[in-house]
Amino acid sequence: MRAFALAAVVVVASLGLLAPHAVRDRDVRPELRWAGDPEGGAPYVEADPNDPAKVVGFDVEVADLIARGLGRVPRFISAPFASIDQLVARGDAEAGLSGIEDAPARRAAMAVTIPYYEFREVLAVRGADAGRYRTLRDLAGHRVGTLGGTMAYEILLGAGAYGVQAVSYDDDVHPYSDLLIGRVDGVLLDNVLAERRARGMAGITVQPKTVATGHYVAVFAPGNVAMRDSANEMLRTAMRDGTLERLFRKWNVWNGDQAALYERLLAGESVAPIADVEGGLAFAPTNRWEATRRYMPSLLRAAGVTLVLSCLAMAGAILLGVAIASGRVYGIAPVRLALTGYVELMRGTPILLQLFVIYFGLAAAIRLPAFVAALVGLALNYAAYESEIYRGALQAVPVGQLEAARTLGFSEAQVLTLVRGPQAFRLALAPMTNDFVALLKDSSLVSVLTVIELTRQTQIFATNIGSWMVPGMLCAALYLAMSLPLAALARNLERRWSAPTR
Repeated sequence: MRAFALAAVVVVASLGLLAPHAVRDRDVRPELRWAGDPEGGAPYVEADPNDPAKVVGFDVEVADLIARGLGRVPRFISAPFASIDQLVARGDAEAGLSGIEDAPARRAAMAVTIPYYEFREVLAVRGADAGRYRTLRDLAGHRVGTLGGTMAYEILLGAGAYGVQAVSYDDDVHPYSDLLIGRVDGVLLDNVLAERRARGMAGITVQPKTVATGHYVAVFAPGNVAMRDSANEMLRTAMRDGTLERLFRKWNVWNGDQAALYERLLAGESVAPIADVEGGLAFAPTNRWEATRRYMPSLLRAAGVTLVLSCLAMAGAILLGVAIASGRVYGIAPVRLALTGYVELMRGTPILLQLFVIYFGLAAAIRLPAFVAALVGLALNYAAYESEIYRGALQAVPVGQLEAARTLGFSEAQVLTLVRGPQAFRLALAPMTNDFVALLKDSSLVSVLTVIELTRQTQIFATNIGSWMVPGMLCAALYLAMSLPLAALARNLERRWSAPTR
């Protein structure tokens, strides 16, 4: 027993001697979880080409700088750009950096650092149009693309007074590719993005006139002011000792605007979030209720787009679905095989992929407008599901009734239209209604094609005011206002058609 105790003492002592080395061999500092969007791409945050498990970019290095100053280890959390503020506010990350713009609404909702980079909103046009489209006013009656939920989108909303039509994208690549093929006539985005795309895409001219001036900031939760203040001190130190200048020179985005910005900040001057806006175009107000009043017409228009798109797509899906179901029930073997292959293809691949292929993939051969591409994509996808409903309904009609109709001398067309079809339609009504409601909600996916439907407009609204509460409630109310009458109508038809005849 004493030998066992002695061995235990030796083991414990050995662990005590080894423990300091174990601590030194691993980093036990707390983490700084920071959120960013790697789809935003270089030079902000992007997957490292040499190691996709890592991210690189100047915002990655700014996050590392802040983390080191706080005595923490940075840990990246991938998040959609529009959700970064909400992710930080709910505590899933301590900070957010990803080309996040300083804005009055963001200052009111979050703990925002001092600016660490000044950018300019600039207009990019096709080289052939550089002499015609120098300002937003010159683009009256034309489509201009940008990223949704950004300062540039707000500027384009204000430019609606000129007749400019804002086109929202989810990334910064497709606006410029659509510019080159003529889907839009201008792109308004940060000079960091515009100059990078102009270098990589022939045929794009960036106009020298500044439409507005803005700043990139890091965001912290509203109650995390102490950490934000510490981050501010680190940023000021990095401005003084040249760390930020070296960082931005490394990413080829340093210019004289940054030196002037740092001079003002280090002198204790305050910096407005937005300045030099062309023509005094309005921005979203800081007050959320005023912002709601301003965005409500846009939400109603987007709801109208959703409803029209869903109704037209469902009508197309029903017609095509009936044809596919009839072909699979009555067609010859090769027709049945081809239609079965179509159904399996459409049901077995994501609708988002199908929309991308129709709009972007086929653009070189067939340049469909965004709304038409969305309509075609939804109709083709839902036709596959509708056809299965109709095929099952057709096969559910008792064989005895079909044989009786044939015995009475009905042709196959008469059997289908007078006996089989009406009964199958009654059987299919409930699942059809369910699919229509599902289509109404799936229409939100067409925002990837630049169609501003209800969910996309709500997301832009929520991003610009820094909260999902009011926009989310309004969006839900509008969806219910569209779907509940449809469901009530379907239930009424079911009751009428299922009532016994006398």
